[in-house]
Amino acid sequence: MKRVFIKTVLATVALAAAGIASAEVKTIKFANQNAAGHPIILGMEKFKEIVEKNSGGQLKVNVFPGGTLGSDQANVTGLQAGTLEMASMNSGIFASQIKDFAVFDFPFMFANGKEADTVVDGAFGKMMHAKLQDKGIVGLGYYELGFRNITNSKHPITKVSDVEGLKLRVIPNAINVDWVKALGANPTPLPWPEVYAALEQKAVDGQENPVATINGAKFYEVQKHLALTGHQYNPQSVVMSKKFWDKLSASEQKIVADAVAESAKFQRSKARELEASLLDNLKKNGMQVSTLPASEMAVLREKMKPVIAKHGAEIAGTVAELQAELTKLRK
Repeated sequence: MKRVFIKTVLATVALAAAGIASAEVKTIKFANQNAAGHPIILGMEKFKEIVEKNSGGQLKVNVFPGGTLGSDQANVTGLQAGTLEMASMNSGIFASQIKDFAVFDFPFMFANGKEADTVVDGAFGKMMHAKLQDKGIVGLGYYELGFRNITNSKHPITKVSDVEGLKLRVIPNAINVDWVKALGANPTPLPWPEVYAALEQKAVDGQENPVATINGAKFYEVQKHLALTGHQYNPQSVVMSKKFWDKLSASEQKIVADAVAESAKFQRSKARELEASLLDNLKKNGMQVSTLPASEMAVLREKMKPVIAKHGAEIAGTVAELQAELTKLRK
């Protein structure tokens, strides 16, 4: 009788332990390079809110802004190793893993945000993210960084030739190096966490980013001139480590995927709503803002064409698919 009692107690303890294990809270570290308050971070915080609510607290999200968990390149390695659960980064960064992702860095590919939304949320965006699975990364959706513009500490840019000779920091990948060279400037690839110091120390003359990023990084402290060139549009891939994704139950995977979709709509809407006020803030903090006339924008587009042709040759099929999507949208 005593033995039966002991066995019953042990079985009860084992079941209780199993119940505790099954209810164990899973924590998601979610990394990005932008500063707190940036529209990307607002999107990540919205994701956190949705996930924690819909999982009843069984999924916990810790948001890490400002490159606190390392550079984008370090985050990619962390995702693949399973030491980082989640990140948001420029989609073009994945060109180091799969060449086709370079298409997201092609200058003047998208005419406006609505066009970009339709492409990345549709079959093309899903097809691109599916390519990451074999690299240990699950693509869940797209936030936006937005249209990039050029800043520098030397002089205003009112014509394309004003870019010549400037030493510009670029995202470390080949297409960005090449388009800067095509403008007669000197590209300096640098990881994001090093950019402010390089500008402050005059190691580089300028850089290029969307208005929200320029404001969030306080580049107005070290850059005088901003030219609204809109030369590239950056979607931001919201990705998860496949090692972590595979540990989630089907219901948890759905909670995460749905939260990415909802937070992406919120994030893009917020980014566009804030752009005018952030531009005003840059002006208030002393930045001189210029635009290029239509004739000079045409020159800028022409100078970019050989770069697009060069990099498009390697991924011709993907470029053709994207251009076919855009052609349908523009009819």
